[in-house]
Amino acid sequence: MNIYQLFVRTFGNRNTEPVFDGDKSQNGCGTFANINDKTLNALKDLGITHVWLTGVIRHSSMTSYPELGIKSTHPQITKGKAGSPYSIMDYYDIDPDLAVNPQNRMEEFEETVARIHEKGMKVIMDFIPNHLAREYKSLNKPYDVEEFGEYDNKNLAFAKDNNFYYCPGLELVVPSQQTISSNPHTLIPSYPQFQEMPAKASGNDVFSPVPSVNDWYDTVKLNYGVDYQNGCSKHFDTIPNTWYKMLNIMQYWCEKGVDGFRVDMAEMVPVEFWRWAINELRENYDAIMIAEIYQPHLYKEYVDAGFDYLYDKVGLYNTLENIYRYGQRADTITNVWNGLQGLGDVMLRFMENHDEVRLASKRFVGDAFKALPAVAMAALMNRGPFMIYNGQESGEDAEGAVGFSGDDGRTSIFDYAVMPKHQKWMANGNFDGSDFGDEQRELYGFYKKLLNFRLSSDAINKGAFYDLMWVNPWYSNFDPQYVYAFLRYFNNDRLLVVINFNQNESRYCEVKISEDAVEYMGLQPTANGQQPIALDAFTGEKIEYDLEEVSTRGIAMTLEPCGIKILKL
Repeated sequence: MNIYQLFVRTFGNRNTEPVFDGDKSQNGCGTFANINDKTLNALKDLGITHVWLTGVIRHSSMTSYPELGIKSTHPQITKGKAGSPYSIMDYYDIDPDLAVNPQNRMEEFEETVARIHEKGMKVIMDFIPNHLAREYKSLNKPYDVEEFGEYDNKNLAFAKDNNFYYCPGLELVVPSQQTISSNPHTLIPSYPQFQEMPAKASGNDVFSPVPSVNDWYDTVKLNYGVDYQNGCSKHFDTIPNTWYKMLNIMQYWCEKGVDGFRVDMAEMVPVEFWRWAINELRENYDAIMIAEIYQPHLYKEYVDAGFDYLYDKVGLYNTLENIYRYGQRADTITNVWNGLQGLGDVMLRFMENHDEVRLASKRFVGDAFKALPAVAMAALMNRGPFMIYNGQESGEDAEGAVGFSGDDGRTSIFDYAVMPKHQKWMANGNFDGSDFGDEQRELYGFYKKLLNFRLSSDAINKGAFYDLMWVNPWYSNFDPQYVYAFLRYFNNDRLLVVINFNQNESRYCEVKISEDAVEYMGLQPTANGQQPIALDAFTGEKIEYDLEEVSTRGIAMTLEPCGIKILKL
């Protein structure tokens, strides 16, 4: 399972001369029309099986569509001109920015889903269950659906069937726009202050009328029946109102053909809801459920509740990040799979997404090629899904500030931004990489090999994992400070993966395979008595080794700086 996170607003944006903090008319915006047959053929050829359409639900934005009855949201609670895709304005609507004809935005979305399905790929979309925009107002909800908060008792800080949490008698005080950004949106002096009375709790569990600039001040927390201010007591004796509303939203999008959800901040919603809702949802829909989750002690609970996959951010991603940033030892990767206690195959691995700094950014690795050892590690370690973020395969570096988000090494999700490196692959809509230089073409070629190898290899898709670090200590001809080695095997498909994280120096290694691993894999001497050969799956390089001495002398090889060997045994 190879997932491509596609942020529609930036993915198809061909503007080559954006201005700082520009609006849609100045900087342009990608649309569903950019996800056409050429695009999808290119993604499938790249090795993608699932497309995560990001930022498609209507959210806060400074862009208005008066002919559709859509007003711009208040500047004091809108992050950037384009707005945060996680500050939802209408769970039942598509963002009009993404349509060629905004009046037909839902039809254009449905046609895009159909095109993706026609190519044999599946569609994942965001589900944001924890919070919504402060100015939320659904224009597209079904006639029999109640508005959020419509029947709330606003005189109570908490009530089981309230949709929101309140600060009774207190008015919201939003952070000043001058505090939020050194280059703020220009506010008309006469523009009224945003008012909310009584104040609602902010999305990141801030039960105060005065959220800080670092809080999710643009969103409000949804109430699932947990009284956070009174010992987190749970009130599930009868199903809370919010539960029904959120289940209905997931069912609505499944009816539109969506195959599954990447659930934003799933751990901020009680696991009891997920146990109930996923069970209800799967009575009619075989939905893939991916949880964004950062607390390992909750992993098993959320898997047991029905989630198929969980983010592996605090485990493998953070370990690989620390190897690059702080010189952490490569052999600490062993701690990742040990700590998961058998859950490795349900972890979604990645090295980029919309929240993380770009690998090629000077704020992280600074070189897309030097980052490839981490990418290979994340892609090959387990049977679970692997994800790349649009532009990663082209070496996007998110250089410079584009607006609200500043210069932080991330492609902005708040601004009308572009991806210059990605545009070379897009090549004026041909998606053939015809504008690539030699280095970009080589980088893209590696990702294409890696992703398609994941699809074709039984050892990766079905096979077991065996860590070889214990049998290759520092005092042997092996360097666990920089080199990591492991096996993946299934029947006769046996792989030895060896990765050098040293960015400047080669490493000579004699990689030992323990006797029990040889037995597990069923390695046998060749019938004709010749020495067996390890064949590099990517380069075709052949390495001879002696099976009788593989546990004592090992398989000798030299890895270039940032070298990766995927050897078929």
